[in-house]
Amino acid sequence: MRKRSWGLGVVLAGGAVAWAHYAPALPDSAIAKPARQFGLPFAGAPGPDTWLLGQGYGNTTGAYRQRRSTYINLQGVHAGLDFSAPCGTPVRAIGDGVVAEVDGSHGSPPHNVVVDHAGNLSSLYGHLRVRSPLRVGQRVTRGQVIGQSGDSQFTCVSAPHLHLEIRDRSHQRFFNPLPYIAADWDSLSLAGSFGRGYEYDLSAPRRWQTPESQPEVRRGGRILNEFARPWPPSPGGAR
Repeated sequence: MRKRSWGLGVVLAGGAVAWAHYAPALPDSAIAKPARQFGLPFAGAPGPDTWLLGQGYGNTTGAYRQRRSTYINLQGVHAGLDFSAPCGTPVRAIGDGVVAEVDGSHGSPPHNVVVDHAGNLSSLYGHLRVRSPLRVGQRVTRGQVIGQSGDSQFTCVSAPHLHLEIRDRSHQRFFNPLPYIAADWDSLSLAGSFGRGYEYDLSAPRRWQTPESQPEVRRGGRILNEFARPWPPSPGGAR
């Protein structure tokens, strides 16, 4: 996608402006509270031949090991949910909204979509297989197909999954999706490959050990999980 600098934003092909990395974070008073107002990004039931929860939101062991590299701008935290799914699985909008970006500046290659929702919330759908046919400004409804799941490694073999985030519309705050999405999270966590999957701080071993207790993330803030007594230890330290 062609893009050029314009003031504090980036002008994408077609004239849309992406302000994601520059707009000030929105205050709590401007953001809709979690009320399970969204749905899951896939139709049908989870299973080994459909989709499973691959990695949860928060201080996962994988994020901890990459807190100073991949996740350094997200305070060392995995700021979304990863759903394992075969490449080409239809991805659906989790709620009614307006398409804000198609292959915008938010990462999660090879392709991504951002949808703005009521209450100054946005959802990002990353690692899509092909560019979405949607247009910026187009209205979508909950359950509408907006793309196809892909692979973060571009192979459809290495790591096929959808990366889903819920952010404020300024893209500076990242929220735990669980209280926003109506789903049986206890069963999904048990059935998926993720399991428990959180890094321990042995100085405070109960901190951030449940899916619901994971911290909010602010773009560019200090790393939250520089633990003096981590468990399990990272092979070779953080990377």
